Amino acid sequence: MPDLPLPPSLLRTRPIAVGHLRAFLAVARYLNFRAAAEELALTQSAVSRQIQALEDEVGIALFLRHTRAVELTSAGAQLQRAVSPAVERIDSAVRLIRQTSGRKSVAITTWASFASMWLIPRMEAFQRDNPEIDIRIDATDNVLDLETSDVDLALRYSLPQHATAHAQRLFGEQLAVVASPWLLQSHPRISQPADVARHTLIEAGDAHRLQHLDWLTWERWLELHGCGNLQPKRWLYLNYAHQIAQAALTGQGLALARMPLVADALASGDLVEVLPEFRMDSPLAYWLIIGPRSQQRPEVTAFCAWLQLQAAATRTAIGDTTGG
Repeated sequence: MPDLPLPPSLLRTRPIAVGHLRAFLAVARYLNFRAAAEELALTQSAVSRQIQALEDEVGIALFLRHTRAVELTSAGAQLQRAVSPAVERIDSAVRLIRQTSGRKSVAITTWASFASMWLIPRMEAFQRDNPEIDIRIDATDNVLDLETSDVDLALRYSLPQHATAHAQRLFGEQLAVVASPWLLQSHPRISQPADVARHTLIEAGDAHRLQHLDWLTWERWLELHGCGNLQPKRWLYLNYAHQIAQAALTGQGLALARMPLVADALASGDLVEVLPEFRMDSPLAYWLIIGPRSQQRPEVTAFCAWLQLQAAATRTAIGDTTGG
């Protein structure tokens, strides 16, 4: 059924009221008035009246009402594409206003392994020196839009050519063979690359399926060191870098680990680097991205300055001479 516009003489020219847009978005999302009403804590008839009022304001049908279903018209779909990001920006702005009107805070998005292995262990020092600043860490693999979300900073991991224009490089990485010291004590000495075949080799199970992460595989390391046909005693595949490190810490095998993430464990002796002369360079790097709406806030500036000092220490620890 085609959209039914009003005659040109009856079309409204003033801007529409925005009060009914949330009801519109809820119905458009569920294509069901009852589900939309439950989300909004309204009666179904109240939602229906709001949609009818909005259609009267716009001057065209936004939904096709069938006996057991609701369908967006082309005009409704067009309005949804415009309204959804606009309402998201409004909500983000309100959250930011509420956030900054009270306590100072910094919100960071990063992925779980980096949060648990690098960021969180260092946070105590920042919190001790800045007790008035609250920290929120959103550890997720989802890439959030810093222009529309209520997140101030993103810590990301990518090839240099895929980093955003304003990204600040924290450090690069090498891959190193690591193991627990007691595992090494209970086995013959590893003196050359082929010796790793006597052990279980631990690596990311999805590295071969994800773009660019094949740089992190044992297959690449073995080929680089002339052992391309070697098969180990056993494979242990895990999903995340922190799981790989934990398996190595508990003596379950040899891990090909990202140096920035295990530098602290190596420094403390919880892990030992095996064959340090056979590290493998990775083209991937770690980046800091500051949200455009957060750059001038003093608490964000303070956190970024502290973060860069921590990154400099990590560069020194892993021998990264490229600089930030």
